[in-house]
Amino acid sequence: MSPGVRVFVLLGVVTFLVAQVSAQDTYLSRALVLMSETPLIDGHNDLPWVLLKQFNNQLNKVDLNTLNNTHTNIPKIKKGMLGAQFWSAYVPCDTQYKDAVRQTLEQIDVVHRMCQQYPETFRFARSSQEIREAFRDNRTASLIGLEGGHSLDSSLGTLRTMYQLGVRYLTLTHSCNTPWADNWLVDTGSQPSEHNGLSPFGKQVVKEMNRLGMLIDLAHVTVKVMNQVLDMSAAPVIFSHSSAYGICPHKRNVPDDILLKVKQKAGIVMINFYNDYVTCSHTANVSDVADHFDYIKRVAGPSIIGFGGDYDGVSRVPTGLEDVSKVPVLVAELLRRGWKDDEVKAALGENLLRVLKKTEEVRDGMVNTQPDDSPIPYHEVQNSCRTGAGYPDESSSSCSSLSWLAVLLSLAACLTLREQ
Repeated sequence: MSPGVRVFVLLGVVTFLVAQVSAQDTYLSRALVLMSETPLIDGHNDLPWVLLKQFNNQLNKVDLNTLNNTHTNIPKIKKGMLGAQFWSAYVPCDTQYKDAVRQTLEQIDVVHRMCQQYPETFRFARSSQEIREAFRDNRTASLIGLEGGHSLDSSLGTLRTMYQLGVRYLTLTHSCNTPWADNWLVDTGSQPSEHNGLSPFGKQVVKEMNRLGMLIDLAHVTVKVMNQVLDMSAAPVIFSHSSAYGICPHKRNVPDDILLKVKQKAGIVMINFYNDYVTCSHTANVSDVADHFDYIKRVAGPSIIGFGGDYDGVSRVPTGLEDVSKVPVLVAELLRRGWKDDEVKAALGENLLRVLKKTEEVRDGMVNTQPDDSPIPYHEVQNSCRTGAGYPDESSSSCSSLSWLAVLLSLAACLTLREQ
């Protein structure tokens, strides 16, 4: 090859590479424009849990502007153009039958205090309209999702109280059965079914959520529960952080037949970024996540798709999506794959806004329906930490009485040892 030809070829290669970079920049620029017009609404972020684990919810000891060992902080939020976030009020399954309600209230409290401490960034929101208003004012609308029915302690009164405090979705289970619903691990065979899906009280919970206008989140339940709720709910449902089972056959993901039922219900699946749910392995990249968007779009259309990153709640995230600041890169990838502007806007936030507004309309249509005040049968929740107050002829047992018994037994043991 002559020197002249070599230079010509090299120039051609450089021109091609520059064109490729320019094309990518074009997609990213277009993504940022769309995100300036429609709020990116993410269905699940566990920053409140990180604040509990690292700081015991002492917000005075942390600065969200400089916090740097998390997927989420204020500079990353601004760079990622996060329009609205459902912050997770999560407490572990080992709090069930113990102090789950108290711990959940503390997680709700920390979200409210985040908004109070950083009003230039966050604005608490309770409705679809308030999300739009916060977005217009360049604030990240902050909503609360309750991750796990064990946080209710099987109480409809607690459910209503949580709603009054601003909770706008409830994930019916986490990774444990409640006294009224089976969780996703039942489908793996690692836990037994206790209710064959939902118990009668579980169905009361679903109906009361419809009456309140609270979104029903199916992200952690069995397929049986998914079908039961989709069949009976008067409002659309959500999967706040789940991906497509057809790509990664993990039981936390959504099967094709459920995707179609979600479409019929006009609900939404907010796609999770956790590597294990994206590729069923420890590694993943932006393209792998986009594959889930494409797959769900192909199976059920763009109207049921959303973003549910699960940031700060997972140990592994895809290369290129290392934190909340990187989400525009995923939006650019969808555009590169031929997604139309209106399809991208639907996935960014319009789908979730539609679902929430419809849920509010169902609530408004049930304004004359009385709150359900029929309690769960006592035998379904009886345990050593629950009193029988309100239930006729039930004895009052409690953790404290057992604690005193433990103290007495310990004293007796000490006396026995001393005598020996």
